[in-house]
Amino acid sequence: MKIGKATVPRTAISTSDAHSIVIRGQDLSKDLIGKISFVDHFFFLLTGKYPTSGQSEVLNATLVAIADHGLVPSVQAARMTFAAAPDALQGAVAAGILGCGSVILGASETAGRMYSEIDVLVTAGKPLGSAAHEVMKSWRAAGRSIPGYGHPQHKERDARVDALFAVSRSARTDQRFIEIAAAVEALMPDVLGKPLKLNVSGAIPAVLLGAGFPVEALRGIPILARTAGLIAHLYEEVRQPIGFALSYQATREMEYEGTLPAGFGMNE
Repeated sequence: MKIGKATVPRTAISTSDAHSIVIRGQDLSKDLIGKISFVDHFFFLLTGKYPTSGQSEVLNATLVAIADHGLVPSVQAARMTFAAAPDALQGAVAAGILGCGSVILGASETAGRMYSEIDVLVTAGKPLGSAAHEVMKSWRAAGRSIPGYGHPQHKERDARVDALFAVSRSARTDQRFIEIAAAVEALMPDVLGKPLKLNVSGAIPAVLLGAGFPVEALRGIPILARTAGLIAHLYEEVRQPIGFALSYQATREMEYEGTLPAGFGMNE
């Protein structure tokens, strides 16, 4: 496609010349390095604005909350990839991140979009409970799950939920999305027939949306946080390898159910 003046690709994030690198209008070497934390720099890169102290506190807390969660599938994928290709740290990290979808790591974004739908109705004047019930019913009618609730291990509220909510209150950021998240939790028995409790994937958008974080970038939070955790696991993999053990475990647990050639296994 021919690019004319009106369709020239544009970016407002960064540029450089022979003497300086510019990030969102600031000189990287003079204005940012040594003067801003990585968390604040991430917010600045994303939005073009420096975060308030409250926004910074909330964003930092969410990244800490989900940097690692044990040998979940993404970590196993990364460690097994590294075991097979120890010269490609970047490939192993990528293997762990590629599973960021609606079930693992991506639920925060989905929950944030649901909360945003409820918020639109509340802003238009509908009572919170009615708005939450309407959106939840609509999602279920469309065959969609209610994201951010229930956990295979934490049957009561995931402890990280109240910890993040406490940070949000202390930071004095907008609490309305926390109220929305709590309203959805209260309606779970009516909509789903079981009292599923908030998990960390529901808490993260509740606090971040209240801190002015864009809903469209919510999936980036678990990606950024888990990257740190994956690097830690891969460093441990160098010193204490378990990647092949994880793959052997899968083989031991698997039961073959296909056909076999005549005489298979007779010489064992």
